[in-house]
Amino acid sequence: MSLDRFHGFQALDDSSNRGFELPGAHPHYSPDRPGHVKHIRLDLDLDLDRRTCQGTCTLRLQPILSGTTHLTLDAVNQTIDRVTIDGVDQAFDHDGEHLDIELSQPLERCIAIDLVITYHLHQPQRGLYFIQPSADYPDKPTQVWTQGEDEDSRYWFPCFDYPGQLATSELRVSVPQDFMAISNGDLVETLTEGDRKIYHWQQYQVHPTYLMTLAVGRFVELTDSWQGKPITYYVEAGQEAAARRTLGKTPAMVDFFSKTFGYPYPFPKYAQVCVDDFIFGGMENTSTTLLTDRCLLDERAAVDNLRSETLVAHELAHQWFGDLVVIRHWSHAWLKEGMATYAETLWIHETYGADDAAYYQLGTTRSYLEEDRSRYRRPMVTHVYREPIELYDRHLYEKGACVYHLLRHSLGDEAFWAAIHTFVRDNAHQTVETIDLLRAIEKATGRNLLNLFDQYVFRGGHPDYKVAYHWDKSSNLAKLTVSQTQAKPENQGKDLFDLTLPIAFGFPGDDATAAPRLQTFTVRIHEAEQSFYFPLDQKPSFISFDAGNATLKTVSLHYPLPLLKAQLQQDPDPLSRIQAASAIAQKGGLEAVTLLGEALSQQPFWGVRLEVARALGQIKLHQAQTALRAGLQDVHPRVRSAVVSALGQFKTLDSYQALYALAQKGDASYTVESNAIASLGSFSNTSLEGGSKDGEILALLQSVLETRSGWNEILRCGAIRALSQLKTIPAALDLVLHYTAPGVPQALRLMAIRALGALSTGQEPRDLERILDRLEDLAGEEFFLTQMAVIGALRHMETPAAIALLTTLMDQTLDGRSKRSAEEAIAAVESRLGNRKAVQGLQDDLKQLKQQNQDLLSRLEALEAQAKPQTTPATPPS
Repeated sequence: MSLDRFHGFQALDDSSNRGFELPGAHPHYSPDRPGHVKHIRLDLDLDLDRRTCQGTCTLRLQPILSGTTHLTLDAVNQTIDRVTIDGVDQAFDHDGEHLDIELSQPLERCIAIDLVITYHLHQPQRGLYFIQPSADYPDKPTQVWTQGEDEDSRYWFPCFDYPGQLATSELRVSVPQDFMAISNGDLVETLTEGDRKIYHWQQYQVHPTYLMTLAVGRFVELTDSWQGKPITYYVEAGQEAAARRTLGKTPAMVDFFSKTFGYPYPFPKYAQVCVDDFIFGGMENTSTTLLTDRCLLDERAAVDNLRSETLVAHELAHQWFGDLVVIRHWSHAWLKEGMATYAETLWIHETYGADDAAYYQLGTTRSYLEEDRSRYRRPMVTHVYREPIELYDRHLYEKGACVYHLLRHSLGDEAFWAAIHTFVRDNAHQTVETIDLLRAIEKATGRNLLNLFDQYVFRGGHPDYKVAYHWDKSSNLAKLTVSQTQAKPENQGKDLFDLTLPIAFGFPGDDATAAPRLQTFTVRIHEAEQSFYFPLDQKPSFISFDAGNATLKTVSLHYPLPLLKAQLQQDPDPLSRIQAASAIAQKGGLEAVTLLGEALSQQPFWGVRLEVARALGQIKLHQAQTALRAGLQDVHPRVRSAVVSALGQFKTLDSYQALYALAQKGDASYTVESNAIASLGSFSNTSLEGGSKDGEILALLQSVLETRSGWNEILRCGAIRALSQLKTIPAALDLVLHYTAPGVPQALRLMAIRALGALSTGQEPRDLERILDRLEDLAGEEFFLTQMAVIGALRHMETPAAIALLTTLMDQTLDGRSKRSAEEAIAAVESRLGNRKAVQGLQDDLKQLKQQNQDLLSRLEALEAQAKPQTTPATPPS
């Protein structure tokens, strides 16, 4: 499952840095099993207009022990009509969440029964989603689709809804004749009955309930194949070209992952269905992935957008990690989500090369580090939570990917892939826990990596290294002092990491064109501070700490500028060059600007140039701005985009004019153009030569909103981002409020809702009330993404009224994701209000101190005046 690629709802980092375990969290374990579910059959009749479903669920259950007289199934917000076994009615009670069945006869060990439950759904809110046109969105397609992960299958059919129970399944569904229904496995038959069509799908391999799916719509089917197996894409009419453009690499991906994971694609077909209003980026249902239709690229979006390609790779990789090999419990979900995320890097390497893959993996690392820094720190494997969906965060996805990357480099490629192949083959069509990966590694390689797992998987955090260098010329010794700055004395070494890292020293090649010569040492770093001495033939040109950068860590380099310069210019590892650029920027000064300016034009890899542009944006010198402007002509759109964002940090007329011109004329890349438009907002209320540019900025933003759109409304979203910074201009608030109205394209509307939070700070009370009233109205909407956008807006506000609204939303929502996000947002607002009070208190204290000083000075001057000798001339004698 991919959560945040197109909607951003997961990225709700808050500065309060609370713990992961919120009130109400408790240990969760897999439930006892009364028997093994061998097969699940669903017979459904959908009324698309009324948004109802009449269903029959048949569970073939093989008891484990004799004597069971009671069964409890998960069945939320369903109306249960009848329960039978072999045609005999069974007594039952349904409390809205669980279906309790009193069996007329005790079950006998190993003798299977068919438990038949007749039920119906009326306008379900979770699990099964009905998408329909409305007065506000008349062009919206009519669709029905499901979403089971984490525990939402219980909302659309009665089941034992946890991942450790595997069964084969089939689904027969009746829909209007002009609709198509897609589900797991093979299409057994299609029947026509009057104006209805019945689709019968059969899944012959076992899988958990959360991977059962159904998608209904007036889809167009596009076909590919891999080794005789059908590869199909389903989209609404008119999206065929975008589907080919976005999904067309799927057969090559299937071939690549079949070889990479050492197991041929395991299911009879692979379908991808693009649906409207999907609440995630994608969901890897067995053999049938559902994707948001917002992933479909137009020709211009394909210029610099890898999100769709890596989304497709991510969900496909789940067919092995998650669907073929199934987690036994949610606490071990990193096994599948971590590998699916790492599979994105693997595909980038296969398609675009090693440098691109290294840079992509750096982005994955940074994503985890941001959550660890600003949201919370937790073990990747934990049983303590409120709802399983809380585990689906950047620790699970991005840190999980980083751990796989670390394991690969710790073992070496050959041993790592041997272990992965063993893990997949030994556990195919079975459930696994983290210990099963450890066992596969030991079986395939003889290596016991429990030490690494204890440090990175079963506890939270990562090492933060500070590295200092000294060269002893007399003895030709390089000294590196490495400190673990995350270590706190009061923790008595419990937060220290014990790792072995490679350190490479670089020397000039034999001639000016030759690659540098590297001499690599391996060191064990396990103390709070250690010094290492390396005998070298000559003084090194540069140092590559953790050569290859496979270790999940942060690092602060304290090297002299010449060493960093050589590292930036000569180190073959692009990530090491990026580290050097960051360290050079921290030193600041004209020499740093010169070095980075040269790198911006000369570095061969676009990812390094991008990071150099960001580094230049941190140096607030006029010369840095001049160096950046040359980067506007870079051939790579992502570099140009970074240059645009960096130029927005310089509040000068030159920067403004360059960005305004780009925003006005546009760019071949949507992203560059959108960022240029958004950057104009940073010049609001800024005194530039010739006066304020607020009127000119507002006029351009209005023009963009009226005349431009772009893929997924990306250009108009850029204008909204700019408007969110125009806090002193009433017309800006009016415009943003206008685009929060129903009928506005969904992507643009969600952006406008989120922008209200940024706009709220500094508003007059009347306008703040307008914002709060609008958010209160929006909070009542059922659509999950609207709720998350409202929460995203409220968490940026600085008023107790936001807390009240968040509390109401938290109490009313049925969704655990919304509930947790609202709770974290409350903490963020409370922290911001507390800080504001503290700042106000300091300001009051300072004002009082100034007054006291002034009084003291006045008294001192008076005393000094009294102490001065009289200078008035004496009265002359008479």
